Amino acid sequence: MFKPKESSQSEYEFEFIDELVPNDHLLRLIDKYIDFSFLLEKVRPYYSHDNGRPTDPLFLFKMMFIGYIYGIRSERQ
Repeated sequence: MFKPKESSQSEYEFEFIDELVPNDHLLRLIDKYIDFSFLLEKVRPYYSHDNGRPTDPLFLFKMMFIGYIYGIRSERQ
């Protein structure tokens, strides 16, 4: 009557994000030639890890920058 479902995958696959993005991709070129580390000093007075802000401000800026480049107008997109 009822048969237990057998797993169809017997091996694990590991994919790295670096392997999924081509070497000549626009974002790789931007990352190679633009050093965004100066932003950390600019936002240091306004940012505190002690007040429950676990997200890196540099990460947030890069998300906004990518959104601007690709015309993504909202975080939901």
